[in-house]
Amino acid sequence: MTQAYLDMPDAKRRIKAIFVGSMGNLVEWYDFYAYTAFALYFAPAFFPSHDPVVQQLNAATLFAAGFIVRPLGGWLFGHLADRHGRRLSLMVSVGMMCVGSLIIAVTPTYATIGLAAPALLALARVIEGLSLGGEYGASATYLTEIADPEHRGFYSSFQYVTLIGGQLSAILVLLLLQNVFLTHEQLLEWGWRIPFVIGAMLAVITAVMRRDMPETDSYKEAQKEAQPQTGSLRGLLKYPREVAIVVGLTAGGTAAFYTFTTYMQTFVRQTSGFSDIVTTYIVAGSLIFALILQPVYGALSDRIGRKPLLIFFGVAGAALTVPILMTLSHTRSPFIAFLLVCGAWIFTAGYTSINAVVKAELFPTNVRATGVAVPYAVTVSIFGGTAPAIALFFKQQGHEEWFYYYLAGIIFLSLLVYASMRDTRHASAMRQHA
Repeated sequence: MTQAYLDMPDAKRRIKAIFVGSMGNLVEWYDFYAYTAFALYFAPAFFPSHDPVVQQLNAATLFAAGFIVRPLGGWLFGHLADRHGRRLSLMVSVGMMCVGSLIIAVTPTYATIGLAAPALLALARVIEGLSLGGEYGASATYLTEIADPEHRGFYSSFQYVTLIGGQLSAILVLLLLQNVFLTHEQLLEWGWRIPFVIGAMLAVITAVMRRDMPETDSYKEAQKEAQPQTGSLRGLLKYPREVAIVVGLTAGGTAAFYTFTTYMQTFVRQTSGFSDIVTTYIVAGSLIFALILQPVYGALSDRIGRKPLLIFFGVAGAALTVPILMTLSHTRSPFIAFLLVCGAWIFTAGYTSINAVVKAELFPTNVRATGVAVPYAVTVSIFGGTAPAIALFFKQQGHEEWFYYYLAGIIFLSLLVYASMRDTRHASAMRQHA
């Protein structure tokens, strides 16, 4: 971007809107990922067992349960965003995330209220899953629509900058609590509640900030046309090819993303054998690297197109996932472990950095938020949210390496979609509202 572009009033309006929208996305994902970052500490409080793998499996199962309701959240909030505006949908979604985090923060342990404890934890995850189901579609649509046509890849990449930033923030809170403020025993006893209190407070602040976000020009123009099936599933079904593409391009990417983010905390700790603190440093460092890659790849897609980056992810992911995870499982060097996870991010970012803009560019304005959210949420529920649980199941059965081949296989199937789809950079449904 040139200085002349940045000095334009319209560019400043876009940058401000994207900052506010992105910060809300960061808070939502911080709240959601705090669950994973602190699962090692709160799992014993909700799932009493002598086997730590079983405890983590139970926690991962509830993590997956939060994804089961994401299609419903995608439909509800996608409909709200297409019918009543992106801003309103984003405000409501972050409010629901606040409620979910607060429930986790105040729920008594299993020793105090028995089975009601994991039941309340499950309720909180359902609420958070509904919230995230809507957040993705609305925020991806908003960030893509608010951008100018020449920089859509760059601007929309900030969805995953803040998404990864949310997880990184949760891990940084964990590092501070581990190293500065609390002992291991205090974290196990009550300290794990702190991040959820922080998340609930930040969600309230974000909801207030989002109240002043400008609505996108694309949405305002589409409202003038008053199409009868705006935001409806019936209207979405007019685009079966686009829906199928979203499912196909998401499957491998979301499985890889949740493997190298949420599952890495458990994988590096239990499989590679590093201590809690060393594990946190490895994962935090790799997330910083991943965060930096997102706008770089996003800007690159504005120059060379979206399809080359997706194919790069598919080819490299299918070929390198098994050797990376196999080597990571045997290394005892924290630095080598860090380099291996970063190596995985070099190709995974080919998907994460641009998947939002690709999906948004597939659909017309009147069903864009629904079209991005619903098929994505269904696919993430099947392949993304289940990844940690499937990996831990294979581990419990004594065949952890089966998961490595499972992940590589899904990425390969997505590669077939990448190779056959059109490049949305050059054939975008958004051009009519650019």
